[in-house]
Amino acid sequence: MINQLEQNHLPKNVKADILIVDDTPDNLRVLSAMLTNQGYEVRKALNGQRAISSVQLEPPNLILLDIKMPGMDGYEVCRNLKASYPTCEVPIIFISALDDALDKVKAFASGGVDYITKPFQEAEVLARIEHQLRIQELQHQLVEQNKELLRSNRDLEQFAYVVSHDLQQPLQSVTGFVKLLQLKYGCSLDEVAQDYLNRIFATGNRMQKLIQDLLAYSQIDKQEQMLENIDCNEVLNQVLDNLQEAIVTKQATITHDSLPTVQGDETQLIQLFQNLISNALKFIPEHTNPSIHISATAQKNQWHLGVRDNGIGIKPEHLEKIFEIFQRIHSTQTYPGTGIGLATCKKIVERHHGKIWVESQFGAGTTFYFSLPMVKV
Repeated sequence: MINQLEQNHLPKNVKADILIVDDTPDNLRVLSAMLTNQGYEVRKALNGQRAISSVQLEPPNLILLDIKMPGMDGYEVCRNLKASYPTCEVPIIFISALDDALDKVKAFASGGVDYITKPFQEAEVLARIEHQLRIQELQHQLVEQNKELLRSNRDLEQFAYVVSHDLQQPLQSVTGFVKLLQLKYGCSLDEVAQDYLNRIFATGNRMQKLIQDLLAYSQIDKQEQMLENIDCNEVLNQVLDNLQEAIVTKQATITHDSLPTVQGDETQLIQLFQNLISNALKFIPEHTNPSIHISATAQKNQWHLGVRDNGIGIKPEHLEKIFEIFQRIHSTQTYPGTGIGLATCKKIVERHHGKIWVESQFGAGTTFYFSLPMVKV
């Protein structure tokens, strides 16, 4: 579609190429003269087969198509053109003496974009043509904007990957040397110097975590998805094993419904569950044991899963931006993190053709919901 839209896109001040298909020579002459006077390039075809050959040879910007023609009527011509690329992208306006509603419905069902009844008014024909050409121009602009957005996203992800990869080694050296200083000279340093080294080491570790998260985020779209039937109960068990130390330390209670089998990428689903449950363990009021529940409900062709906690909640003004990368609503001193985890969750869910959203009451807990496709039977 992109290539055809680019081909049909017209530079400014260049009129469109229009093909008129009608088995009546007088109709061809009238329409041709009318469009030529407006500066359009005009091609003509007396029957459906010639029209198809002309379009296949060089697609026009628009087709005016009669219905009642010998051999192949306009409906069949339209269906034929709409059945293959690139001819399927050419807008077709039917122009016919048939004015019954069923005829018009049939024209649209066969792929037409508009319908003009004979006898026609010149102003109406020109207005409808201009309208369809304007739609085509807007489609082209949308394609170009999407291409530019894709380029920008690819450039950003490539930049994130390169920067993240190149920064890891220097940071590992910094934290490694700090550790050596602590081991070799820690006993001879005063309390202030030891505090400085501890701060450098902690900051280096936070930076390494940020780089690792950024690297993982930038690679999600580049990874080849291994879609298969995944039992979310097994995914959850793996995540709970991964988070066992934090669960025991915080004396967390984690319950769950019977979770479904979904179609997805196991590695990415583990990352999704782990990020959401890690957040639920982290954002808890002081002196409160985390209570987390994972729910699952069937909704048409997808499952809605939720991770509910009894944490600090999210203020309403932060709900809209919480899935944006680097969005942090708490200081790293209070609640450590990189601001990338939820953005990663959003990316994973969208790669699985689902949605993610949040419901929260500040001071009373949060539930993150996400949808995943059901397994096709």
